[in-house]
Amino acid sequence: MKKIKKILVEQLKVGMYISDLDEGYMDHPFILSRFQVKDDGVICKLIDAGIRAVYIDTSKGLDVPDAPSYSDILKNLKNEMDKIAEDKKNGEDKVKVSIYDELDSAQKTYNEAGRIIRDIIDDVSKGRRISEDKAKLSVAKISESITKCQDALLLLCSSKNKNDHIFQHSISVCSLVVAFCNSLGFDEQSVNSAGLGGLLLDVGKAKIDNKIINKTLKLTEKEFNILKEHVAEGRKIIDQIPDIPEISKQIICEHHENYDGSGYPKGLKGDEISKFGRIAAICDVYDAITSDRLYRKGLIPNKALSKIFEWRGSKFDRLLVEQFIHTIGIYPTGSFVMLESGRVALVIQQNGKSLLTPIIKVFYDSIIKKYVKPVEVDLSEGFSDRIADAVSPLKLKLDINPMDILLTL
Repeated sequence: MKKIKKILVEQLKVGMYISDLDEGYMDHPFILSRFQVKDDGVICKLIDAGIRAVYIDTSKGLDVPDAPSYSDILKNLKNEMDKIAEDKKNGEDKVKVSIYDELDSAQKTYNEAGRIIRDIIDDVSKGRRISEDKAKLSVAKISESITKCQDALLLLCSSKNKNDHIFQHSISVCSLVVAFCNSLGFDEQSVNSAGLGGLLLDVGKAKIDNKIINKTLKLTEKEFNILKEHVAEGRKIIDQIPDIPEISKQIICEHHENYDGSGYPKGLKGDEISKFGRIAAICDVYDAITSDRLYRKGLIPNKALSKIFEWRGSKFDRLLVEQFIHTIGIYPTGSFVMLESGRVALVIQQNGKSLLTPIIKVFYDSIIKKYVKPVEVDLSEGFSDRIADAVSPLKLKLDINPMDILLTL
């Protein structure tokens, strides 16, 4: 009988079967995520790669009797995340305008940021100095939009094209960093400086061979090590900009550092990583693992948050992870959810007073397998139905875009 358990890498033995690396949705130097451990060299390679835990299939290899099962881990994660949501129940709703009122402006801001980041990447690839003034203006507009209604821009960021991921990732991380820093109470200048770092996060990738950047299969170990050089390349690029804020530099240079010291390029640990570097690391990974790649599907937002939550204290600052959940919600805007009645809805706006009762738009009935007339519902206002779980529209065989649902009357 198949039983998946999570163990530390140090507990691995020859004869065990790895069913998934704990970093299965992250870039790592392993072509496969499922394989038999045939020698100690594989274990050493996992440790050297900074992988701290793996999932083993006890039906295909040796067991660790007292290791927690995958189902128990998921249950405990859900209970802990729900507790965080309960603690937020009496919060203040900070939404200034509805998503509909901000959507057009957010769309223009998003498109403009896309053009600017494309120009920046083009300039870097051709050896030209980048124009930071346009980037700073774009970040200021992103910050303004997020302040009015962060759901509008974050919903746009959730509608992604897997063939354009570098540009979209830059905008998404910038938006997430701005929203996160806003919720943490940083002043406007610090928020904008952090946003600039988020927008320029991967600028160093313009110096990496396009064959590696655009590869449709998993990277080899050699290719992965070359890709990691984008951080150092990014540092060289921003060092040519005399007045770039220190906060922006911290984000560009530290977004791949892990809280437990297993990251790169310097292997910084804990408070050795700046607070803005720790913030950016969470935003970067969240967007990365929710994005489709040509070689894998991204996680749905709620499941991605569960992974982020699982990695708290190892990859990420524990307290910041909890604050990140407070920022984007248990069911982030752009998520699809299954209600207890079997109806399916899109989360279109967070309710600041409760993370478990966002504003949703019901559009499909999974029982009769038919689309229904879209109905907008604020779950905090005593609606008879409740969210049962997050859901992937693909599993329901629904080929839909969040923006299409939002704009359907």
